[in-house]
Amino acid sequence: MNLEKKSAKVVQGEATVQTLTAVARRLFSERGYHDVSTEEIVQAAQVTRGALYHHFSGKSDLFFAVFEAVQGEISQRIEQAAEAGPEGWDAFLAGCRAFLETCLDPQIQRIVFIDAPAVLGWDLWRRVDTTYGLMSLKAGLTDLINTGLIKPQPLDALAHLLSGAMNEAALWITHAENPTQALEEAVATLELLLQGLKTEGV
Repeated sequence: MNLEKKSAKVVQGEATVQTLTAVARRLFSERGYHDVSTEEIVQAAQVTRGALYHHFSGKSDLFFAVFEAVQGEISQRIEQAAEAGPEGWDAFLAGCRAFLETCLDPQIQRIVFIDAPAVLGWDLWRRVDTTYGLMSLKAGLTDLINTGLIKPQPLDALAHLLSGAMNEAALWITHAENPTQALEEAVATLELLLQGLKTEGV
């Protein structure tokens, strides 16, 4: 009986967390982190203030949960784009483009590229980016090196350079007057730069 009650509490707790993060994500993306209060979040989620603080230390902790969830979705989009077409070089480019295309999504723009650096700080932002973005990028580059599509070179250095370039491009696209045009220019320029990595004759 105790195990059943505990299981029910766990399920209820998970449901509360999902509701809070979903509501917070909507509100944060609509108006920005600083213009949303915890009271507004709990009212919209139809939970008590105590329920929020039972699962999160505060608004910034809830925002971090939202940020991590969105980063996970970005990784899924990249993987799906890379797996949708031919393998190798084209798959890698498709993944890079998919990452930059996320900057056109208003929710991702606001949460990941506008609010997160200010709310969480660059150190924490980078740690999460390493978990969700850099590791995936290194895996893609490793495949390209192992299959002879690009010249062998220091993997960590290459991955960090490309990650930095794409993150900076993402920030530029987010704040551009014409994000769609900025995206196309960024993708075309990135592809041109990546061509310099290819093995001769490939």
